[in-house]
Amino acid sequence: MRLKIDTDIELVQLTYEDTVAIFNTIDSQRNYLGKWLPFVEHTKQLRDSASFVHSVIEASEDRFEYIFTIRKQDEFIGLIGFKDTDRGNLKTEIGYWLSEKYQKQGIVTRSVARLCDFAFQEMGMNRVQIKCAVENISSINIPKRLGFLFEGIERQGELLSGNTFTDLMIFSKLKSDK
Repeated sequence: MRLKIDTDIELVQLTYEDTVAIFNTIDSQRNYLGKWLPFVEHTKQLRDSASFVHSVIEASEDRFEYIFTIRKQDEFIGLIGFKDTDRGNLKTEIGYWLSEKYQKQGIVTRSVARLCDFAFQEMGMNRVQIKCAVENISSINIPKRLGFLFEGIERQGELLSGNTFTDLMIFSKLKSDK
C-alpha cells in the first residue's frame, strides 16, 4: 500500500526489503535517534531490525498494525505508523521517527495528517492519539500544528536510554474534530 503525501513524499507499507535501510539509518544516527527512541539502544545488529520487520509483517490479524516507511523521492528516510490500536473502542496511536537530515521540512507533519485521514476514513477509527516526551519540542509541535487537543501528562510514561524515565504529553484528535 502506498499513501501519497506530495510529489516527493510517499508512505509505503513496510516490507522485508526495508530491513537494511532501517538498520543502517538507526546505526548511523544512534546519538540523534537514541535521545527519544528507546528501541535504538536495543537495535545492535541487522537481525534486530529484521526481527522488528518480521513482527510487523507476520502479525496475526488481531495484532496487525499499519506501519509505513517514509520515502522522499523513493529513498527511505523514516518510519511512521499505528500502535496499540484498540479496534473495539475505535482508537489508535501514531508513532514516527525521521532521519536527522530531513528534519524541519514538514515531512512528518504532512505524513501524520495523511495517516489521520487514513485512520478516520479507511480504518473507521474515532480517536487518534500521539504521545511525545515533554522535552521533545520538535515532536510536540506536530500534533499542535494539526489541531490535536492536549489532554495531559503521562508521568514517567516511557523508559529512555540510560534507564531514565520521561513524562509524556498526550494529544488526541477525534473524527468529529475535523
